[in-house]
Amino acid sequence: MKKLKTTLLRRLGAMLYDSLLILALMMLATVPFIAVRGGEIVDPNDNTAYQVTMLLVIYAFFVFFWTYGGQTLGMRAWRLRVETKYGSVPGFGIASIRFVLALLSLLLFGFGFLWQLWDKDRLALHDRLCGTQMMYYPKE
Repeated sequence: MKKLKTTLLRRLGAMLYDSLLILALMMLATVPFIAVRGGEIVDPNDNTAYQVTMLLVIYAFFVFFWTYGGQTLGMRAWRLRVETKYGSVPGFGIASIRFVLALLSLLLFGFGFLWQLWDKDRLALHDRLCGTQMMYYPKE
């Protein structure tokens, strides 16, 4: 099967799909917090346990999918796959490092993702730093 380096636009499309799935998971993870508060809304700025839980939900989503198949559901829809430079899916350690670096890439106004536009191998900054690559598998 033919594979190519992905484009930033395709990567952003997959991120949009995944953000909808993550939003749904975060809503489900919020239910116990609301139940404990007797139906009252949760102020995320004043609840460290809630903040940590939301971060863990996002982390678990990405690391699980990246280590088991190399694709989130959004990446699957856009025919993308995270791989090591040897073509295998990243292990738990590399996926965890990639998550932290991707989060930093996003928090720096998306600079780490825009890096792909100037990188000679079309890698985002977090992929460059942790030895992974995002590949596109077009239909044959």
